[in-house]
Amino acid sequence: MRASTSLKTVTLAAALIAASLAGAYAAGHHKGLLDATPPADFIGPRVTGLIDQVQGVDQGITDARQANNISAAEAQQLHMRAARISQAAEHVAASDHGRIPSAQYHELLRRLDNVDQRLMNDTGSGFMLGDGSDGGNYPNG
Repeated sequence: MRASTSLKTVTLAAALIAASLAGAYAAGHHKGLLDATPPADFIGPRVTGLIDQVQGVDQGITDARQANNISAAEAQQLHMRAARISQAAEHVAASDHGRIPSAQYHELLRRLDNVDQRLMNDTGSGFMLGDGSDGGNYPNG
């Protein structure tokens, strides 16, 4: 009889230990609404640099519109493109602990450069191709 009591005690103890460990494991991997982690801080040189550049292009769009160098429709379209780039940067950073991987960073910079080039072409200050020997210079883009 002593052996059966001992076996029951060991089985009960093992079940309780297993249940507590399983609960701790589950609690660590399944967070509830009250345990939600705060949003990622968007820090780091890539994120900061990209956001600063988006703000600079956005300010250029605003300045061009105020100077009547572009129409309201052009300004709105360029603002929307810049905003989408900024949102994409924030989305990437949020999914990667506040960082932007190199390949995605360069893709976002390329897209932002396209917006900036479009702004310069629309305002007439874009980089011109040709040396004038054939009758003029032509906008790049």
